[in-house]
Amino acid sequence: MDLRALRCFVAVAEEGHFGRAAARLHLAQPPLSRRIRDLEADLGCRLFDRVPTGARLTPAGEVLLTEARDLLERAERARQRVRGSEAGRILVLGTAAGAGPQVGPAALAALRRTRPEVRVRLREAPITDPTAGLREGRVDLALTRLPFDTDGLTVRVLGEEAVVAAVPADDPLAARPRLHVGELADRPRFRLPPGTDARWRGYWLAAGDDDAPGPVVATVEECLHTVLWEGAVGLLPAGAARKYARPGIAFVPVDGHPPSRVVTVRRTAVSDPLVDALADALAAAAGPDAPRG
Repeated sequence: MDLRALRCFVAVAEEGHFGRAAARLHLAQPPLSRRIRDLEADLGCRLFDRVPTGARLTPAGEVLLTEARDLLERAERARQRVRGSEAGRILVLGTAAGAGPQVGPAALAALRRTRPEVRVRLREAPITDPTAGLREGRVDLALTRLPFDTDGLTVRVLGEEAVVAAVPADDPLAARPRLHVGELADRPRFRLPPGTDARWRGYWLAAGDDDAPGPVVATVEECLHTVLWEGAVGLLPAGAARKYARPGIAFVPVDGHPPSRVVTVRRTAVSDPLVDALADALAAAAGPDAPRG
């Protein structure tokens, strides 16, 4: 059986809904449904009953769910054992929303002291994926920000970063030394697309109306484009004021909103000493006050 189809099956079984499963896997719904149909054809039985609330496992589906989870776990263990035996292994570090770029040189130095044979490749994810590709197995470790759904993941907090409001430079708010997050409530704000993790969307929208008008974005550059060209406003990490400074956009410190927590995240079910070494190096680079474990 195709492991990708099994991952799709498990996602639908756990979500109880094809649309939510597609969003969780960052897939469009038609290819997800096609994989489930192909799996049902291969097995010769129906796995889900379609019900008004979504999808419900059939008795055959209940049996497959246990087996599929076991198969996926064993496949992941085999993958990690093979990769762990490879000399000069390359770890893939996923990042989201510009988390922790300032720790890069110090983290590299710390990793070289303990694991000089390991190389690290960076994968920058769109801001629509707070796990930076971790759930889909595209990366070994994620350097990202809370909040989002962390079920099945191990999270290690490295520190906090304040947020700023990105506003047009000619907006009256741009001249303010600080502003309260509530002052953005009546303005068009850039939004994240449907299917993005609900906690993540709620945090960056500042608990505003999710159906309010405003452009939908997937990258920081798209956020800034909407500020410059459409007069939208929105929240970004404070580091954006340094990294993305440009004419026409002002970044104003925000009160009344919790800071962004920068974290490393790995899959709980996967034990990998090299991934742990990379997480330790990032924590060491973040400073002695970064929580451990």
